[in-house]
Amino acid sequence: MSTAMNFGSKSFQPRPPDKGSFPLDHFDPDWASYTLGVFICLSCSGIHRNIPHVSKVKSVRLDTWEDVQVEFMASRGNAIARATFESRVPPFYYRPSASDCPLLREQWIRAKYERQEFAHPERQEPYSAGYREGFLWKRGRDNGQFLSRKFVLTEREGALKYFNRSDAKEPKAVMKIEHLNATFQPAKIGHPHGLQVTYLKDNSTRNIFVYHEDGKEMVDWFNALRAARFHYLQVAFPGASNADLVPKLSRNYLQEGYMEKTGPKTEGFRKRWFTMDDRRLMYFKDPLDAFARGEVFIGSRESGYTVLDGLPPSTQGHHWPHGITIVTPERRFLLACETESEQRAWMEALRKVVDRPMLPQEYAVEAHFKHKP
Repeated sequence: MSTAMNFGSKSFQPRPPDKGSFPLDHFDPDWASYTLGVFICLSCSGIHRNIPHVSKVKSVRLDTWEDVQVEFMASRGNAIARATFESRVPPFYYRPSASDCPLLREQWIRAKYERQEFAHPERQEPYSAGYREGFLWKRGRDNGQFLSRKFVLTEREGALKYFNRSDAKEPKAVMKIEHLNATFQPAKIGHPHGLQVTYLKDNSTRNIFVYHEDGKEMVDWFNALRAARFHYLQVAFPGASNADLVPKLSRNYLQEGYMEKTGPKTEGFRKRWFTMDDRRLMYFKDPLDAFARGEVFIGSRESGYTVLDGLPPSTQGHHWPHGITIVTPERRFLLACETESEQRAWMEALRKVVDRPMLPQEYAVEAHFKHKP
């Protein structure tokens, strides 16, 4: 509940942001933009300070407020600002939450208030045109070096392509929009604008890691990929609503981190980087590997999948003490975490997937896993 706040000589009841406003988890923020008339959290106040020609910020509790500023805040509020500055947000445009990386949050605020893209649809052309090309720094699969590569996104062909040379006739890779995902991974990639793009190649996951020095450019690429996915899904599922399609445009990983694993025979435990991407549990020797060393399909409880706390008593060879056993219809997968908190996080992520009923198309994916050599 919002409390009365003193602004100089005035006191009034500020309206808290509604659930549709950004950020999503702050309903009694301590900062305000007195030029925009919105209340904001501490984290967002830092971003607003970087655009002083648009937004000027004060503390609600600590700063002195002039009467005219108080009256302006009282007449505005987050709901009015949202109606003004978010009137034309495309359904595919990613709305960040407080847990998203700083780049996404900054570019949302700049797009909304500084560039006013969501009040003027013609300013959305960089990500809504259905075609985009440009150069991104891409990590080499074998040498790990980032090199400039030409990328082309074309909705008409339903693909994202990249070329090893700007004058190359044939692309090095063609990534079908149907099976493409993108998620920001600044810590993993080592760059604040780092984006991980994944796609299926021969029904196995392939990773590429890219960045651009210009944050707006990188977020525009991300939203252009989401726009292409959105239009593909509109055709693939003509009866689906926007609310049904938007969650399918891109997805963050359910869990990532190091665990130890052992094989189906008597080999010892080895440290591997694991990524939980929907129902695919993948493991890599290095977090930036292009291909997974292996993938495990995690089905539903009704189909014979379970996640158990700990390892069988006879298990040997693991250095980390906190075990997890994944039971599938074919075999058991034995994993070990270094800390109890990591084990709890993995157990929660795995059980969420197991507790979710499988969709019809997921049975086809499961069948492919069962027939892998």
